[in-house]
Amino acid sequence: MPTTAPRGVGQLRGDEPFPVAARRALGDAQLRRNLRHATTTIRGKSGAVIGEVPDWQELRAAGRAIKAEVLARLPELLEQLEAAVTAAGGTVHWAADAVEANRIVTELVRATGADRVMKVKSMATQEIGLNEALEAVGIEPVETDLAELIVQLGRDKPSHILVPAIHRNRAEIREIFLREMPDVDPGLTDEPAALAAAARRHLRRTFLSTKVAISGANFAVAETGTLAVVESEGNGRMCLTLPDTLITVMGIEKVVPTWADLAVFLQLLPRASTGERMNPYTSMWTGVTPGDGPQQVHLVLLDNGRSAVLADPVGRQALHCIRCSACLNVCPVYERTGGHAYGSVYPGPIGAVLSPQLTGIAENASLPYASSLCGACYDACPVMINIPELLVHLRAEAPHPRAEAAAMAAAAYTMDHPALYAAAQRGARLSRVAGPRGRGLPPPLSGWTASRDLPEPPPQTFRQWWAER
Repeated sequence: MPTTAPRGVGQLRGDEPFPVAARRALGDAQLRRNLRHATTTIRGKSGAVIGEVPDWQELRAAGRAIKAEVLARLPELLEQLEAAVTAAGGTVHWAADAVEANRIVTELVRATGADRVMKVKSMATQEIGLNEALEAVGIEPVETDLAELIVQLGRDKPSHILVPAIHRNRAEIREIFLREMPDVDPGLTDEPAALAAAARRHLRRTFLSTKVAISGANFAVAETGTLAVVESEGNGRMCLTLPDTLITVMGIEKVVPTWADLAVFLQLLPRASTGERMNPYTSMWTGVTPGDGPQQVHLVLLDNGRSAVLADPVGRQALHCIRCSACLNVCPVYERTGGHAYGSVYPGPIGAVLSPQLTGIAENASLPYASSLCGACYDACPVMINIPELLVHLRAEAPHPRAEAAAMAAAAYTMDHPALYAAAQRGARLSRVAGPRGRGLPPPLSGWTASRDLPEPPPQTFRQWWAER
């Protein structure tokens, strides 16, 4: 039977509920300024390039249809992918959870004799806590994506799917570089070009001297065994071509059936994520080519709760996600709290529906409520994931206090009996004694009106109007 992601490993569970963490984040004015500037900029760029595509809605529908087909045929497609990768000279490993995936990767790295690996930006490796597992056995992981490097050097955690250091401004980044980079110029300024140049110099030696690289995969083509990574800086291309050994950790939902299907997502992803017409670097590799590129290629197929998500006919659409972060950039809740408040490597609207399913709803019960249900995420999603529907679905699945459950059961019983419902409507007039907007209600009822207005009862109900006519 499908199981959820194990406790005590990885980055899917926070130390505190979302409301507590969000309240603290809301008090950080600098964080809110950083987030507002970054999300506004990305939204503007993305909207401009999406507006250039006359068939954008048709592309979205195609992406959704392909993802639905993938989930319907997932076992078959994964076996086809394994056969194709193996035929091309690669080795496929199956990992039921984060513990198994970390064990597989650390054993592969140790077998090479390496004590350092370079990493391409990967949500899957963050999800399973791979860096911590490598460090525990004496292997140094080096993040080569600029934003991931900032997070790593700052001993921080990612707060955005696409831009992990979105909560930092350039002055803060300069301070991190000056403090943590051993070879940095003491006169480093906070100009973006200067910061990027400093990171490039810092990483150059790693690229040229490290024999093992670890990556994720944006997509894997089942018919050919081809893996694909898209990125904007070129660090991924260096990691995917220079080392002797390449290990890829990929969630099982990332497979697509054919090259034609891949073409759909290569149009959707850059526009929805970075606001680009095409990713500057789209790297693809198929197994091993003698004398060219890595000569040991491994693919670790990661479940870690995904089968449990797949088992839910409503919740499984969260596995359609292509990690573009479009939903984060339009979410009014995320823009004000940032990603750390979600406690998971997957923040924002998609994290609010994916993380609880990967861990089990009881262990992330507050996340489905981290939303105003405004629907902006649904409108922005390039594969049309109905996140508001999922939020409501998971709220129903989450555990509730006994008093709340009893109140809802009583309300449901009343609404199911017309005579009781009519009497309740007549009794609703008494709510006027609670004062304007219900502010005079006593505890514990006052907890409900602390963040909501109690609707004023109308002068005449519909039933009264109907009876008069």
